[in-house]
Amino acid sequence: MNPQPILPIVGLTGRRAERPVEPGKAGISHVSDATGIARWLGPSVDTTARRNTWLACLIALTALLVLGNLVSDATLPLNYGWDVRVNCAAVDAHDAGLDPYFVKNLKGTRFSYPYLPVTLDAFRPLCAGNFLVGHYRGVYLILAVLCALILPGLGRARTSPRDVALRVLCALGAFVGFEWVLASGNFAMLAGVLTAVALRLLLRPSASGAWDRGFPLRLGGAALLGLVTSFKLVFCPVLAALYFLPLPRGRKLALIAVAALGFALPILISKLFYADLFASWLLAIAGQIPDQHAVDLVETNPSLLLFAHSLLEQTGLGDSKPLMLVVYALAALALVLVPFALSVLRAALGGPARAGGSLLARLDRWLIDHPHAASRITVLAMFALYVTSPRLKEYAFFELAVYAAVLIADLPAVALAAMLGAGVLAPGLISMTGHTVEGSFTLLIVALACFWILLLDFRAEPMRLEPEELRP
Repeated sequence: MNPQPILPIVGLTGRRAERPVEPGKAGISHVSDATGIARWLGPSVDTTARRNTWLACLIALTALLVLGNLVSDATLPLNYGWDVRVNCAAVDAHDAGLDPYFVKNLKGTRFSYPYLPVTLDAFRPLCAGNFLVGHYRGVYLILAVLCALILPGLGRARTSPRDVALRVLCALGAFVGFEWVLASGNFAMLAGVLTAVALRLLLRPSASGAWDRGFPLRLGGAALLGLVTSFKLVFCPVLAALYFLPLPRGRKLALIAVAALGFALPILISKLFYADLFASWLLAIAGQIPDQHAVDLVETNPSLLLFAHSLLEQTGLGDSKPLMLVVYALAALALVLVPFALSVLRAALGGPARAGGSLLARLDRWLIDHPHAASRITVLAMFALYVTSPRLKEYAFFELAVYAAVLIADLPAVALAAMLGAGVLAPGLISMTGHTVEGSFTLLIVALACFWILLLDFRAEPMRLEPEELRP
């Protein structure tokens, strides 16, 4: 859907306190270039309360900003929620025997319905009685908090109240993704909830070396993650991140296969049992139905693909789609994917070589030997693949915030402060000052900055979350 102008964000401001890192207390055993990064990252969050007073103040300030934004939005008498109205109007049109992919059959909207035909029956209970249309704000707020409560932890057997609070803060405030979902009423909220459940099943806590236990639940998580990506087809590369789980290669490939089946199943069901509607859906997403909105990869959205398109337009080469794809691929590789891959290989292969083992076999072995690090890498890979998607609409940043919420609670103090500042405070304050993020690359820049904060933290201490006896 084409987003309308976002709700103005009103909150509280403040400055992030700074404190120099005390020499010798960074808790990092690495040498080489990781030492410089370690000095930047500083001491762990679990240090004494006195030394982390500044961090507690920053967290409280960020929470006040997010709460202020929510309260401000709730008091504005504006009739947004266009996406939830479109989706429920499509369900009503289908119930009335009309083709919901033709906008003329939808009441009260000029936007088209983008989802597969099978979703028309899946969404019917949600739209019954128009309850969701009338109360989606309250429902979505509850679902966003539920996302944070469902999400798993990575480095602790038990989740502390502080960890839960940070995840809630990230889900509600990161990248202003929830602000956009709440304004538009987009069903990305449902995708976020299902993603949280899938991550809970895939990354469920287990004792060291016991990751093979509960494998059927992990299969269910993989299938659910595949189902989520079928809502928005461009996000299917996220499924490849399952390879970094600390499991034998055969089981990881089985998870990826099940996830791929979960992705393909709604498409197959739609094609087999909704043949007429499936043909209309293909026409709608291809833009072949005249006089109505069509999905377009280069429509306004803060993605790397559109960034590449904008660069080429400034040089007069904007009409060359092959060149646009090349520039997009190079940007995704240089800014995200190659640095991530090199960082993982550096951590996995930096120790003594295993005789007779291939590079991939050594990586598999390292992941199994370091399950917490592998879980961390898996979620970071999902974040990386999601942020490099060719079509990253503003409301999709809510699901990106769900991935970030898994990682944020375990960050060291300064890295956590940087994540809060870049991912929550900065976009909120930019929007609050009247500079809308729509039509710009602000959110993309913010998300890339957060990715690099997470990546630098991993490079400095790849095994920070592992039990002491498993560290080198």
